[in-house]
Parts: sequence; structure tokens; C-alpha cells
Amino acid sequence: MSSTHVSRWSALAVLCAVIFLDALDVSMVGVALPSIQHELGLSTSTLQWVVSGYVLGYGGLLLLGGRVADLLGRRRVLLVALAVFAVASLLGGVVDDGALLIAARFVKGVAAAFTAPAALSIITTTFPEGPQRNKALSIFTASGASGYSLGLVISGLLTELDWRYTLLMPVPVAVIALVAALRVLPRPVEERPEGGHDLLGAVLITASMLLLVFTVVQAPEVGWATPRTIGSLVAVAALLTLFVVTELRTRHPLVRLGILRSRPLVRANLGLFILMGSYVSFQFVAMQYFQNLLGWSALGTALAFLPAGLIVAVSSTKVGGLADRFGTGKLIIVGAAALAGGYAMFLGISETPSLGGLVLPGMFLLGIAFALSFPPLNIQATNGVDDAEQGLASGLLNTSGQVGGAIVLAVVTAVLTSGTAGELSIGSLRAAIMVCLVLALVGVAISATGLRARKPVVAEPDDAKVFETV
Repeated sequence: MSSTHVSRWSALAVLCAVIFLDALDVSMVGVALPSIQHELGLSTSTLQWVVSGYVLGYGGLLLLGGRVADLLGRRRVLLVALAVFAVASLLGGVVDDGALLIAARFVKGVAAAFTAPAALSIITTTFPEGPQRNKALSIFTASGASGYSLGLVISGLLTELDWRYTLLMPVPVAVIALVAALRVLPRPVEERPEGGHDLLGAVLITASMLLLVFTVVQAPEVGWATPRTIGSLVAVAALLTLFVVTELRTRHPLVRLGILRSRPLVRANLGLFILMGSYVSFQFVAMQYFQNLLGWSALGTALAFLPAGLIVAVSSTKVGGLADRFGTGKLIIVGAAALAGGYAMFLGISETPSLGGLVLPGMFLLGIAFALSFPPLNIQATNGVDDAEQGLASGLLNTSGQVGGAIVLAVVTAVLTSGTAGELSIGSLRAAIMVCLVLALVGVAISATGLRARKPVVAEPDDAKVFETV
């Protein structure tokens, strides 16, 4: 076995630890939310910002993170961002104010916005396209999906002691990963592409996402037809328009819009938006249902999610081989169907739910959905993209997932709290789950369009390679 082969897989192990940590932090506060809400005196609408603060910092700056990784060096960006992540984790675990906690979560999300695309683009530029890259990506994405799924279980165990441990646990993990990355990740020898950083584009896209989520969260309280809500939505549209204009005119855009000619890349981004958006929202609803309505303990709630986490952890590493054999499109549509099936089962919730007839089968389907969808979506989004734009493709994909989580969570929270005067009911919970189900069905329809192969899309001379593949 060559030293190059060993170094590649050693680097992959470290990068898997990084993405595991990023994903872990998205979900690990989930089970702790009711405890945080009780101790800090937060409303349900404010509570969702503990989740949204992280995913918005993550999703809002992922595009910039991917581009900066391409320009300044992926290893350097990864190391600096990982150090910031560790510090922000420590601060979030010691604050006693809801606003400060949300701020710390936002900073952690910003740090993750630089680690995730840097890690993914290191893999896609280290492993050649084909079976080796597919295997590496399946292991990498399995680590992320496992971190997200198992984060709920870890959170349940730690919350039984104190919810602050769920915020402090990433600190030593991040430090260990940082030390390992310094030793294992090789210093790059290739030249980096020239270009700027398009800070204006980053500010515009981040501001638009923050304003959109804030508007949707506040709309049930102030009214959907009020001048404030309508004005905010108009401002969001204006910011997004300015972003597109900026990207078309700037010499070094944050997003080279020509990359969106790749239909597989667009489908993968829409697919991850739906997968993460619906599941982050379902998780939030399920926590309210299990703990606040049924009175389950944090550990009992975490164990309810264990089947999904185990399925993802055990089976996701095999998906790369399945993608080689059957193609990503077929796996994604089966995963999308399983996602819809899982949500459909949870429409049957009651005040006396059946573990064997509802909770466990529903979680089983959701685990299958993640295992079959997450790695193929990553493979589909990065295949055929030039090495110089792997950071951009990675940033786009991760942005879709994280912003999807924030926006859909805001909508679902609005549905959950609308007309309830702060009181949970089976009806409001079912309405919130129905939003997730409808979104999952849209995902099935979108993924179905990828089953029919098309001819390659011809890129313009100055564009990076863009190919249509299934």
C-alpha cells in the first residue's frame, strides 16, 4: 500500500471527524431545547432561534466559506475555522442569557460555514472522480449523517445531567480534531486560483436569509397581511435581486451563476434543501411532542430517535457502492419516498402513541431516507465540477441544506404556534408534520425528474466544466 494511499485515507478520517462535529452540533441541542426553554424562560418562537441561529450562520456564509477555501487554501481555512468553532462552543456553554446563547450559536454556525466546504473540497480534489471518490464521499457523508442522527442520542444522555454539557462537549472534540488536522492534512503544493472575495454578495445573501426567517417567525404574531410583514418580504426580494445583480456584474462573484446550468447540481441542492429542511423541522416538532406533551424524559426522547441514527451509521458507508451500481438518481428517489412515508406515519400521533406501530416504524423509514439520500446528493452535486470550483459546489450544497433547515423550521414553527396561545395540541402538531410531508412529496417529484438521462450541457468557454449526469 503506497504512502499516498495511506495519507489520503488518514486525511479522510480527520475530515470525517470535522463533518461529524459540524452535524452533531446541528442536532445535539434538539433534546435539550425544552430544558433550555424552561431555565432561560424562552418562548417557543424564540426557542427555535437556538437552532436557527446556528443553521443561519452556517448556511448564510457557506458560499463565502467555499470560495475563500478555494482562494486562500482549504487546509488553512479549515484550521482557523475549527479553532473559532472550539472557542464559540465554550462561550455558548457558559452564558446565562438567551440572546447571548443565540449569538454564540450563530458564531459557531459561521465557523462551520468555513470548515464544511473546505473539508468536502479537500476530499473531491484529493480523490479522483469515480469509485474512489464515491467511496470517500459516502464515508464522509455517512459521518455527517451519523453525527446529525446520533447527536440526538448523545444530547439525551448529557441533558439528563445538565443541558449545558450538550453545548460544551464539542470543545474537546474540536481541539482533538484540530491537533490531528495539523499533523495529518498535507500542506498544499498546487497554485490557488486568483480572485476576490465578494463580501458584498456574502452580506446580501446572509441578510436576505436572516430577514426571511425572522419575517416568517414573527408573522403569526403581527399578522401575515400587515405592512410590517409585507414590507419585510419585499425587502427580502430586493436583497435577493441585488445579490443576483452583484453576482452578474462583479469580477469575482461569490456564486458563478453559470455553474447552475448543471441540472444534477440543481436537483441535488433542491433535494438537500427538502431533506434537511423537513427533518430539522420534524425533529423540533417531535421534541415538543415527546417531552412537552407526553412528558417523556430527555433520554427517552433520544432513544426514540436511536433507530434512525443506527440505520444511518451502519448503512451509509455502503451507499457509495450502490451509487456505482444503480446511479445516484434511483437511490435519491427511493430515499425521498421513504422520507415521505416516515412523516405520513407520524400523522397518526395521539396522546397514547404506539411504539411498535408508529414511533419505531416511522423512525426506521426516516433512517432509510437519510442513508439512501445524503451520500448520493453529495456525489451528484460535485461530479463533473472543475477542481477550482469544488469549494463553490460544496458551499452551494451545504447552503441549501442549512438554509433549508432554517426557513422550513420557521414556517413549521409558525404553523405549530398559530392560534394555539402557546399551548401544544395534537392538531397543531399534526399540522406542522403535514408541512414536512408535503415538502417531502415535492422532493419525490423533483427526484423523479433525474431518472431520465440527458445529454451533457455544453459549458461556455470561460465556464468550468458542467455536465449533465444522473
